[in-house]
Amino acid sequence: MTFRLFSPLTRRILTVNVFPLAILVIGILYLDEYRDGLIEADLDALETQAEIFAGALGQGAVAQKENGAQYLRPGAARLMLRRLTAPTRTRTIIFDARGAEIADSQFLAGHRGAVQVEPLPTPGDKVSGGTFFYRVYDAFLALLPQRNEEPAFPESAPLDVARLPVLSEALTGVPSADRWSLSSGRIKLGVAVPVQRFRQVLGAILVTADSEEIDTKVRDVRFDILGVFGIALGVTVLLSLYLAGAIARPVRRLASAADRVRSGHGEISAIPNFSSRKDEIGDLSEALRDMTESLWQRIEANERFAADVAHEIKNPLTSLRSAVETVSRVRDPEKQTALMDIIQDDVKRLDRLISDISDASRLDAELARGEMEIVDLEKLLLALVEVQQPAEAGQIGEVMGLRLVLRDDQTGYTVRGIEGRLVQVFQNLISNARSFTPPGEEISIVMARNRLELSISIEDRGPGIPDKSLESIFERFYSERPESESFGRHSGLGLSISRQIIEAHGGTIHAENLRGVDGQKTGARFVVCLPTTPS
Repeated sequence: MTFRLFSPLTRRILTVNVFPLAILVIGILYLDEYRDGLIEADLDALETQAEIFAGALGQGAVAQKENGAQYLRPGAARLMLRRLTAPTRTRTIIFDARGAEIADSQFLAGHRGAVQVEPLPTPGDKVSGGTFFYRVYDAFLALLPQRNEEPAFPESAPLDVARLPVLSEALTGVPSADRWSLSSGRIKLGVAVPVQRFRQVLGAILVTADSEEIDTKVRDVRFDILGVFGIALGVTVLLSLYLAGAIARPVRRLASAADRVRSGHGEISAIPNFSSRKDEIGDLSEALRDMTESLWQRIEANERFAADVAHEIKNPLTSLRSAVETVSRVRDPEKQTALMDIIQDDVKRLDRLISDISDASRLDAELARGEMEIVDLEKLLLALVEVQQPAEAGQIGEVMGLRLVLRDDQTGYTVRGIEGRLVQVFQNLISNARSFTPPGEEISIVMARNRLELSISIEDRGPGIPDKSLESIFERFYSERPESESFGRHSGLGLSISRQIIEAHGGTIHAENLRGVDGQKTGARFVVCLPTTPS
């Protein structure tokens, strides 16, 4: 396990949470509906201002020629323009009816000539680009695609009708507005309004304004947005780190613990317990702990199985070795024959034991890989009863002491399982019952079912099972055989394998004794319960 400052999961969570927030902020900065609204509002204000100026000029700066024609007096227009524009920060230019410039508020005419006037910045105004922060801001805005492509304003050339189409429209009596781009990156706003007297167009007035104030307001709003974004970003990052820590850190601990268990350096206690979280991490922790416990139980079971196998094989091997060593020294033919019989019995016992051990060892894998299918237990057990009897025996289901009983008239004695393994279970149980049943007595196979469960009981009339051994008989290599049966005919694995198969099918198996009215044992019963399939 390698240490990482930020795990891949943490980086993904940060990206997923921060990226939409960044896109939202960039979109707000780019779309900038607020800026467009300010521009429209300024254009409306400029138009109102221009109409006021034009109305004043139409009343106070108009003269009449000898032929009766009216015109704007340049001197009077300049004086009025100086008075009208003094409190404003706009530039106002007056043109006559031919489009020639009469007066410009940016230039004051005196006895020494024209003087250019530049308005002073308002106290407290910040110059964009004057600090590192503002330079970064300007650089960021420069990266954003420009939505509007305004024509360039003729800053150095004289203003006339040819360069400003809004003037030509105003001289026709139609107010017009437009916007231009400046070399500084700002926008120039302009409104042209006709100067009229008695509906006669005597000239035009052009009022322009720089977008500095608009840019300042927009910049302040953007800084506010960026401030909120910074706070939101900080909160998002902290919450993302918390979320990543709440997910990635426990997962990393679980992975590390699983790695230790894999390498054999830890048991179930090595898996952190997060079950109190009541979430998916808690479920994962509980599942890993259960899996680890199951694995260790499987390992311990395999170790016990290996030890039991070694012990069970050692006994017939000891007997076989002793018989082999003795037979070479015995000269009596009868004793040699007896020893050879012992050797053959031990070899058969070893062969049977090894076969059962091999079957038991691969049982788990077969049960895990086997495909479950619908199995009709009624047909299966009838077939087993028939197989156990000679062909000339009586009617099916009740022959030679072997009887199949259906406890009710229901149909559909079906389960999901591996048919071959279920056959093995019931063969073991029937064979076990027959070995304990005295001659002339019968073995009963009783089937019953309810909505959820199907039970099969195999009952014999033998001596029963010692009460202390009712559970032990299902252990590996445990054998409780009748005295009449020769030693070594059974490995002691049959019932253990049967329980393993039944539990793999989601069922249970247990043993109990049959007792008479006087309380004495009258036989034994093995009960198998399996979940039934819906009928």
